[in-house]
Amino acid sequence: MTQEELLALLAADRTLAVVRAPSIPDAAELAASLAAGGIRALELTFTTPDVLTHIRRAADTASEHGAAVGVGTVLTADQARAAIDAGAQFLVTPGIRPEVAAVATAAGVPISLGAMTPSEVAQALDLGSEIVKIFPARQVGPMFLKDLHGPYPGVKLLPSGGIDASNARSYLNAGALAVCCGTSVVPPSAVEAGEWESITSRAADFTAALGVAAAGS
Repeated sequence: MTQEELLALLAADRTLAVVRAPSIPDAAELAASLAAGGIRALELTFTTPDVLTHIRRAADTASEHGAAVGVGTVLTADQARAAIDAGAQFLVTPGIRPEVAAVATAAGVPISLGAMTPSEVAQALDLGSEIVKIFPARQVGPMFLKDLHGPYPGVKLLPSGGIDASNARSYLNAGALAVCCGTSVVPPSAVEAGEWESITSRAADFTAALGVAAAGS
């Protein structure tokens, strides 16, 4: 996946699902259930045991579910290389990680570095992160994004943390490219239990709150 393709996907769906779960019974089914609800970008994380196996499963079945699957909470260059080798289509970090950015850039894989301050946003952009994750977004609120667009007009911002259907639209209205959704759409217990229909319903409700039509609607 190119940077342009990821940007286009996020601009269309306006959201990225971040999954943190103690286990994932079938990453292909997880990706399919989210895509059916209108969320075609999925971030698995290194906090999930055996995440590389799940990435491989999702990557091998991409033609079936149509989702773009990346890896988040990438903290080291070794993790970045392993994720890319497993088939991750993009990488996400919780903060500024120059060595992760270097691996992603060298491999031509999109990277979204986490930032919290204006200085970190500038550093993320300098390191090749065309999409900058604002984390934890709940600590600063939507208007922080609007303020950032003063010195950084046009910067692609992806807020994460504490976002649900009740407040997601306010982040988009403040200028976010897209928002990250987490436990409100993919509760760890539902993922672990393989409650795919429930996850599809949650995804559809979330995308509806964003003003985005779910797949097949």
